Amino acid sequence: MNADPKPEGRAPEAPRMMSAMRQAPAVAPHLRRYLALRDFEEHAMRFLPRMLAGFVGGGVETDWSLRDNREVFGDYAFVPKMLNDVSHRTTKRTLFGREYSAPFGIPPMGASALIAYRGDLVLAQEAAKAHVPRLMSASSLIRLEEVQKAGQGNAWYQAYLPGEPARIEPLVDRVAAAGFDTFVLTVDVQVSANRENNIRTGYSIPLKIGPKIAWDIGTHPGWLFKTWLKTLRRHGMPHFENMDAMRGPPVVSKDLVRAFGARDQLSWEHLALIRRRWKGNLGVKGILSPEDAAKCREYGVDGIMVSNHGGRQLDGAVAPLRVLPEIAAVAGDMTVMFDSGIRRGTDVLKALALGAQFVFVGRPMLCAAAVAGEEGVALAIKLLTEEVGRDMALLGIESLDQLGPQYLRRVRGG
Repeated sequence: MNADPKPEGRAPEAPRMMSAMRQAPAVAPHLRRYLALRDFEEHAMRFLPRMLAGFVGGGVETDWSLRDNREVFGDYAFVPKMLNDVSHRTTKRTLFGREYSAPFGIPPMGASALIAYRGDLVLAQEAAKAHVPRLMSASSLIRLEEVQKAGQGNAWYQAYLPGEPARIEPLVDRVAAAGFDTFVLTVDVQVSANRENNIRTGYSIPLKIGPKIAWDIGTHPGWLFKTWLKTLRRHGMPHFENMDAMRGPPVVSKDLVRAFGARDQLSWEHLALIRRRWKGNLGVKGILSPEDAAKCREYGVDGIMVSNHGGRQLDGAVAPLRVLPEIAAVAGDMTVMFDSGIRRGTDVLKALALGAQFVFVGRPMLCAAAVAGEEGVALAIKLLTEEVGRDMALLGIESLDQLGPQYLRRVRGG
């Protein structure tokens, strides 16, 4: 037992984490219903037209991977350590040489500006204010140059690319010219997934607004007036702005499928091409195999994101948390990031304990933007940051660097 007295003067000092929580501004009355990230999702499912709620909340085919992404967190229980002074704990984390206020960021989500008014800008600017990273999607509907400006240099670019050097090179150059320092290639979209829920709810790209969809939209006036009509009035019909070096087609265009290109031709040689051309941080998203992780390291990748696309591509794909330790073991000096299924601070800490250095949280943040705009995203980030800090205290750690598998026990599963 350590009986050494604390340094003189330390006792009256306000603990950093608790002091920050006390000084946080009170939550506005209209936001007090939101106590956790799940609350934003539940409200958004009622606020959005059925077609968009299905697009945001659904997975693919049987939704097996979507469900397992959440259920796998229940396979692990914490083993907290007691009688540790945790009054000076911090949620800060460094990623690619930049210090962030929390160990999580916001991942790419396509068509965000259909879900929330100017959604990509809202997510980028609130992430910048909170000092957490934001990854913008190639399937976004606002020009990447505007998103980068809103993110104050804090936004990253994520690409969906066909295996065509003539399209890859100009896009990489455009992203570099816009001032992005991190380029992330998503590799698990070789073909469009079988999203049966989209067919059932009427969501499609290009958008097709027939009588059934018109009724769906009309019975959700909040979204109709605050997002769709406001967008059309102020900015015109949304276009896919960032899939290529040039502006893409509008969301109602029949040319959209052709504009996506032949993604099933994308290969390791194209990753090598990007690595040669891109001078900043290079990430690969969609890694579930330790062998692929090791190969990314050989190709000079700076960071990998262990992800099954939120359960939205291959139904039956393993939940990322199940393979995270194996991938972290072969990652070497690459940064290991994680997404898919995180909803609570305890989820964040479990992923970090199993080998992730950073995590990303998607659907709840987009839902927060949909139902409450900038205030919603700011509150969602605040709630999750506070959960992480509180859970660190209960776990008995002051620094996220202290986390490891010794703080977990497997309580179910093989």
